Amino acid sequence: MTGVVRKVIIIGSGPAGYTAGLYSARALLEPLMFAGYMSGGQLMLTSDIENFPGYPQGIGGPEMMMELREQAERFGLEVQDKNVERVDLNSRPYGVWVEGEEYRAESIIICTGAESIWLGVEGEEAQKGRGISTCATCDGAFFKDEEVIVVGGGDSAMEEATFLTRFAKKVTIVHRRDVFRASKVMYERAVNHEKIEIKTFKNVSSWLSDENGLTGAVLEDSRDGSKENIDCTGAFIAIGHKPITKFLEGQLETDSSGYILHKENTMTSKEGVFAAGDVVDTRYRQAITAAGMGCQAAIDAEKWLESQH
Repeated sequence: MTGVVRKVIIIGSGPAGYTAGLYSARALLEPLMFAGYMSGGQLMLTSDIENFPGYPQGIGGPEMMMELREQAERFGLEVQDKNVERVDLNSRPYGVWVEGEEYRAESIIICTGAESIWLGVEGEEAQKGRGISTCATCDGAFFKDEEVIVVGGGDSAMEEATFLTRFAKKVTIVHRRDVFRASKVMYERAVNHEKIEIKTFKNVSSWLSDENGLTGAVLEDSRDGSKENIDCTGAFIAIGHKPITKFLEGQLETDSSGYILHKENTMTSKEGVFAAGDVVDTRYRQAITAAGMGCQAAIDAEKWLESQH
């Protein structure tokens, strides 16, 4: 156990974590961040970001994360690219275990995000960020006048498909059943759109590609196992997200899907523990909203720490 009790430990990185780090460092709270082995969050898989204010020419996801980190470190954020194994939120100062070593903190800001649920089929890993995406809002504009597919049957799949019709010449929704979890209004909007085709009882069994990127998918019929190829240069997986909260071991209140709940502003069910970004947000999931919430969490943590002395 380290002898020093930190004022703030930030768990996770990405836009929420780095912004929380920037604000808490500028407030002279000397924050320590455990960014994770794969620091930077989901934007490390995004090749171009064109909808973040202040970047008129766009910017690569990894490049933006490096710039955010550098900015926060300039003001004194200490970053370790390590994963947090577990925490003890039963008494203050709180305990945080990293590679077997215990750290203590008066307050914690959790910015571990959520990870998209991928299909995990052949050819997927190589095409992530090169044609296969989990965010139409982020990447849809790259597929102007091209054919794309959306995998899923819920509201997010219908919303992604409808959004993609602004750019793509054809959008095919691929769903493993003929029953959709999507609300009636979202389903009707998609099914009645002239650019959208829906294929039911279909699973993507593998992705097809060449040296230029994604070229299509192999669809398998869930009833008889028959297969067909479909052409597409873009694919969007919309089968859900899962928040990265396993290390919490149920010590904070969450919703039924595991997303952390705010109790007051950005404070969670434990006093002095704050959460920001996609580990909380089930609605927007944008870099700009995550950064904004990271700012809020840092300010909330600063005000709370002041109230304790």
